[in-house]
Amino acid sequence: MWDTLIVNPMINALLFFYDLLGNNFILAIAVFTVLIRALTLPLNMRQQRSMIRTQEMQPQIQAIQKKYRDNPQKMQEEFRKIGYNPADTLSGCLPTLLQFPILIGLYQAIIIVLGTTPQALFELVPRVYPAINLTQLIPVENMFLWMNLSQPDPFFVLPILVFGSMFIQQKLLAPSTKGQSQEDNPAAAMTQSMQYTMPLMFGFFSLQFPSGLSIYFILANIIGIFQGLYMRRIMDREKAERAAKGPSSPYVIEGEVEKPAKSIESKAKQSSNGTGGKNKTSSGSQSAGKRKKGSAKR
Repeated sequence: MWDTLIVNPMINALLFFYDLLGNNFILAIAVFTVLIRALTLPLNMRQQRSMIRTQEMQPQIQAIQKKYRDNPQKMQEEFRKIGYNPADTLSGCLPTLLQFPILIGLYQAIIIVLGTTPQALFELVPRVYPAINLTQLIPVENMFLWMNLSQPDPFFVLPILVFGSMFIQQKLLAPSTKGQSQEDNPAAAMTQSMQYTMPLMFGFFSLQFPSGLSIYFILANIIGIFQGLYMRRIMDREKAERAAKGPSSPYVIEGEVEKPAKSIESKAKQSSNGTGGKNKTSSGSQSAGKRKKGSAKR
């Protein structure tokens, strides 16, 4: 089932692009990368939008959680009012989970396609679809610059590029956590941690991955960087539009303590009414004093 649904389609896609692009395996990997990113684009866009929006709403979410910690039903109602759904946090992990079957399948596909031994060729032949003329394609050219695409980069250039490109991508996708402490916002702490752990993890994996798979990582990260810039631009524009319309949430931040906006408005009205009452009292006392002075003169 795994080979039929994952590995074999990847093998045939790579061979098809390899044949179409003049027997250039690097171009085949590049086109394959663009295809995969295009197929997963809706999920990635949804993940990025949900992550950025949730991070922006963290002060409001924490205010609701503190106020209604003993009333889960009311808490969920308030979450709906501000447009927050806790289930979106779990669905946002779906694109990340989808990457692992793609990476494992592509790893196996590259090893099989670029194999030069008779055993590797024996394993490749039954996986190729009849529409592809394999006799004109083998052996597949596996050298690019100093690298054997079926082997790890001996000079560690590709792992460094994998780390750098993924770090930039994570930096762009991560919402701003300026002015937020890790104690007040655990999500911000986790976001900051992911900016380093994910690039380090994939950079370490690239030390053992075939160079062809590392090139896939780098190209996918570059596409993700441009996608992150585009998404950041959209979210900034939407944020500016919401700010122009005024606060739509009943929760605002007053110093470091979250308070409902209605209570603040009511206090402002009470203070204004109190001031008005004092003004009326003072004006009344002043008029009474003038009347007393007038009667004394008479």
